[in-house]
Amino acid sequence: MSDKNEHDSPIGDRKFYKAQEEAQFSEKSPSDTPQTRHPAYRLAFQDRDFLLREELRPVRFQLELLKPEMLLEEAGVGSTIVMYGSARIPSPEQAEAAVEAATEEEKPVAERLAAKAKYYHEAYTLARMITEKAIIENGKRQFVVCSGGGPSIMEAANRGASDAGGESVGLNIVLPHEQAPNHYVTPYLSFNFHYFALRKMHFLLRAKAVAVFPGGFGTFDEMFELLTLIQTGKMKPMPILLFGKDFWNRVVDFEALADEGTVSKRDLDLITWCETAEEAWAHVAEFYDLDR
Repeated sequence: MSDKNEHDSPIGDRKFYKAQEEAQFSEKSPSDTPQTRHPAYRLAFQDRDFLLREELRPVRFQLELLKPEMLLEEAGVGSTIVMYGSARIPSPEQAEAAVEAATEEEKPVAERLAAKAKYYHEAYTLARMITEKAIIENGKRQFVVCSGGGPSIMEAANRGASDAGGESVGLNIVLPHEQAPNHYVTPYLSFNFHYFALRKMHFLLRAKAVAVFPGGFGTFDEMFELLTLIQTGKMKPMPILLFGKDFWNRVVDFEALADEGTVSKRDLDLITWCETAEEAWAHVAEFYDLDR
């Protein structure tokens, strides 16, 4: 048997360079010519202008699906409890100041939003309660708190998890006006999306329960898509916890939908009404038989 020389490689070594190494080779190239300076010469995966072309939308879809999925898997996140809700409801600490800062014309709406500050508290309490239980199963963390990463109800969810000493996920979205993640999202679990569709998919890929607090168009969109997925059998049932029965029955007449025949009476059973974090967790625990 001949001795190995310095050019021999172990059998297990890669025979192709990694993309990161190839990119470094490209950046270190000593050539500076019209050909190497032209955008056509850039490596495709380093060419931002190319990646943002209309024809590359399917690739961008795939990237937004893969990046959070891979990082959540690496982080050991097995399942989540998702919290939807308004970005406009003040925290209990901010409620009074929000009313005082409103003009006379704005005051009625500001007062109604301030009255909903209790839901900030319930979202915070539910997130903290779940995080303190720190359920581990199959080597992965279960019921990790997940929000849209923004202010108000979303902030309450991430804040509750953070104050319990745990981590939480934030799925933010690029909007024309500035939208930054709240300070309580775990930095390495803070994701930013271009496509609403991919963001909504990630909300539900790991979800084992969804808590829905009073909200606007965005909350309606997320909630009704979830109800539709379960109603049509595209998704297995899970607890859908609606906080604020008075609010929801005022803005959506669920019973009328059933009376009109556009949904069945049993479809309304997909909804579980809650007013407190304790009620919500009790239903989740019962659904998954966690007491055992």
